[in-house]
Amino acid sequence: MTVSHKLTAVAVVCGAVVAGVVVGLLLVAPSGSDPAASSSFTPSPTPGSSRPVPVDPDVAAVEVVGKAIAAAIVNHDATAFGKLTCVQQSSADLAELGRKWAAAGKVTATVPDPPSVSGDSASVTVHVEGAGGQKDTPFPLKKRDGKWCVR
Repeated sequence: MTVSHKLTAVAVVCGAVVAGVVVGLLLVAPSGSDPAASSSFTPSPTPGSSRPVPVDPDVAAVEVVGKAIAAAIVNHDATAFGKLTCVQQSSADLAELGRKWAAAGKVTATVPDPPSVSGDSASVTVHVEGAGGQKDTPFPLKKRDGKWCVR
């Protein structure tokens, strides 16, 4: 596989992750919501925060990334989400993600369960609830240069 094919594959995977987030939020968004009506957002307490701190440093690090994803969703902060991805997202893609998150209105997002980690791959599920319902979205992560990022 050539380098350009690998880059294309990585870009497609990152696009799929962003699309999954958007679809998940659209599923929980109330119909006809007014994004201007909910202009300030604060993360809600995480129900899973009473869990013991993981002993494995990779599990703990992946959980931190999961909570950062949840905070980005709650705060409709696409720029913060973009900083969590392995591949830099375009400004246009992040702006579109931000618009879709704003249209979803007020939501809560939590990391209800410990993440699963296997070597340099991991998955963390973010639970999102809004006026339109709820959805659990698994986020695949990869350890790159010692840091975990969304694939």
